[in-house]
Amino acid sequence: MPRPTAPIHAPSPNCCAPTRRTRPCTRSSTRPGTAPTGCRCRWRRSTASPPSPESHCPRRPTPVTARPPSRNSSDPDGPKRTSDTGPGRRQSAAPRPRTGASHGVRAARPLADGDRGRLLAGSHHDPHALLGVHSVRGGMELRVLRPFARSVTMLAKGLRAELHEDGDGFFSGVLPLRTAPEYQLLVAYDSGETSDEASDDEIGGDTDDASDGTRARIEIEVQDPYRFLPSLGELDLHLIGEGRHEELWRALGAHPMTHQGVTGTRFTVWAPNAQGVRVVGDFNYWDGTGYPMRSLGSSGVWELFLPGVGEGALYKFDITRPDGSHTLRADPMARRTEVPPANASIVTESHHVWHDEEWLARRADRPVHESPLSVYEVHLGSWRPGLTYRQLAVQLPAYVKDLGFTHVELMPVAEHPFGGSWGYQVTGFYAPTARMGTPDDFRHLVDALHRAGIGVIVDWVPAHFPKDDWALAQFDGRPLYEHADPARAAHPDWGTLEFDYGRKEVRNFLVANAVYWCEEFHIDGLRVDAVASMLYLDYSREHGEWTPNEHGGRENLDAVGFLQEMNATVYRRCPGVVTVAEESTAWDGVTRATHHVGPGGFGGLGFGLKWNMGWMHDSLGYVAHEPVHRKFHHNEMTFSMVYAYSENYVLPISHDEVVHGKQALVSKMPGDWWQQRANHRAYLGFMWAHPGKQLLFMGQEFAQGAEWSEGHGPDWWLLDPSYAAEADHRGVRDLIRELNTVYAATPALWQRDTVPEGFAWVVGDAAEDNVFAFLRHAADGSPLLAVSNFSPVVRHEYRLGVPDAAQAWTEVLNTDEARYGGGDVLNPDPLKPESVASHGRPGSIQLTLPPLATVWLRPV
Repeated sequence: MPRPTAPIHAPSPNCCAPTRRTRPCTRSSTRPGTAPTGCRCRWRRSTASPPSPESHCPRRPTPVTARPPSRNSSDPDGPKRTSDTGPGRRQSAAPRPRTGASHGVRAARPLADGDRGRLLAGSHHDPHALLGVHSVRGGMELRVLRPFARSVTMLAKGLRAELHEDGDGFFSGVLPLRTAPEYQLLVAYDSGETSDEASDDEIGGDTDDASDGTRARIEIEVQDPYRFLPSLGELDLHLIGEGRHEELWRALGAHPMTHQGVTGTRFTVWAPNAQGVRVVGDFNYWDGTGYPMRSLGSSGVWELFLPGVGEGALYKFDITRPDGSHTLRADPMARRTEVPPANASIVTESHHVWHDEEWLARRADRPVHESPLSVYEVHLGSWRPGLTYRQLAVQLPAYVKDLGFTHVELMPVAEHPFGGSWGYQVTGFYAPTARMGTPDDFRHLVDALHRAGIGVIVDWVPAHFPKDDWALAQFDGRPLYEHADPARAAHPDWGTLEFDYGRKEVRNFLVANAVYWCEEFHIDGLRVDAVASMLYLDYSREHGEWTPNEHGGRENLDAVGFLQEMNATVYRRCPGVVTVAEESTAWDGVTRATHHVGPGGFGGLGFGLKWNMGWMHDSLGYVAHEPVHRKFHHNEMTFSMVYAYSENYVLPISHDEVVHGKQALVSKMPGDWWQQRANHRAYLGFMWAHPGKQLLFMGQEFAQGAEWSEGHGPDWWLLDPSYAAEADHRGVRDLIRELNTVYAATPALWQRDTVPEGFAWVVGDAAEDNVFAFLRHAADGSPLLAVSNFSPVVRHEYRLGVPDAAQAWTEVLNTDEARYGGGDVLNPDPLKPESVASHGRPGSIQLTLPPLATVWLRPV
């Protein structure tokens, strides 16, 4: 049988190294954030000398002189199959003697044609049953699959046995042994050069040339991946099968480990419809012919332990679909990825040492809806374009702390191929985006924020995923993560696919993912994106484009069950973490406990907070009108209090409100520049005083006039002292700092957000005046009076009824102060109540209301 062409250059020293020189490749990406690392071993080439004792080298990735072909496309001049690597390698012109007796090896029984063909085609469900050592009559049978190998010799203590070549890269033999030994393989390849052609420069070590023209040979000492027992336990498989593995990331994916005393990496992947799965990577030139995985029972999980493969290795899974075709896929459980547009997964483990013990210990002291919560929303990639996670860790915590925000909310950080999606089309659910650094770099950023006293909320996107053919879509050749019904799978708005929430393994993938971010990255909250699109079967679908649920309704019962399970699991496992729903409808019980059944017959979804999209829409609509027209829309500012206690609300001015032609917050306001800024400040004062937590997107804290773009981020130049209008923008930022400072120090503004006792209207019907006045009350009854005048005129001696217990009132905040850019219309200090009944109260005060301004007062 013709012998395959041998590799022509030395492989690298791990169990799966590339073994053949190729033409230079034009791959545009390299491993992110790392320099080439190499083995420092000095292996030798010789035609006669015995093996060098220093030929042994540690198992770690090693650079090769020929770059591998792309794992995304085939290279006609590149290798079609590769060989392996090991802890040591050497080059010789002929096999050399080795210490220990040489044993004769009988020929093994030939493989059945079906088994042989399926192994070579990557469609065998149990390669370990055929490869490795197995007891047979008369000894132990050893079979290995090493494409391009010249010879394979088994090495064990006191034993050296050369195997018979069976063709197609198979080598086998029956050894005169009673038990399977712990062994290694000595694999020899033709180097493609004669001994007098090779040089020290080419092989990277000392040489001992024998210029006799004989053909040099490369020998590699490796571990056999097929001698190892399964590295994934039965309990893991049981929990995966039940859809209840809450630490799924510890079971699936790529994990460096020591197994049976040997270091390497365990690869596992869930692909129940696959005929076979093979591991490919930069350690085998992206050809997995010699590395088929085994199927672990009926779990749908495939597993292979590869000795010598460690951190930093790039990999994918070569999946044989049910129709026999192949697809190359990134690992759904990858915890690190290449920098997009490259999309390989990377073997990784964390070495970060956390320093946020105090933060974690106190974050669960009281419920979030009874605590101050002021959120600064950030798109990390554009906040300060070009910064890494570690550089952000220097600048972002200091900036947020200076402005007094209690939390940051990070737009999605999970890996996504298209930057223009802002992170909302995720392919790597378990990997922080590599655009700004490694997973440990992201941990460092979270740690820095915690040490600055800043909580971290992350946008999480379990509603849909993109259709990229290297990611989750039809992962193993059939719908797996998406719904099997194409009408249910396709999201009508975004061109993406919706998850199949009714499949227990898919729910497990998502529930464990929520826990993963909270436990592995110490995240303090998850803001769940697009909840409404998950809850309704007819979301953005016309009549006839959707199928009712089993009760004939439009509710997606599977999604309801998933959200309840996710929330219950996160709150049970992660004390102090909050989940926040972006839910734009009137679904009942979003923030109600999952065990509390509401009038609709459903238990609550179990979220901690919900974005108040109604308040955002109504209030922005009101302030966008000219003051003279606002009296006709007065109810848009008061309607929110009709339903304010139905959920635990966040008042969001998010990224969605300052893009796509909606204009920046200050640019939504009518009038000239002075009036726009005054309206902007008055609105912020009203927002911070209104029941509910508040969220503000970056750039709006200093009245940026342009819409946000992920390409360039906030217009920081507006704060440059050399800019003529710098004081206007700095004044708004100073106001944000003061709003957060007074807010945090005033329990009346956050302690009773969700109960009627925390709020009372003083004036809610002064439509002709464009005035709103209300009281906020703390748990001990202490009040704060908030008054907003959304007309451009000063209102003198404006009488308001106040609680009679207060002896005097003082301004604690006035958005019209000159330091914020206002006209400095202030009230005397203190303000004494008069025994004049007003607004249903026996006492009252007379105020001067600045134009387009909000004033806060409290008892002295």
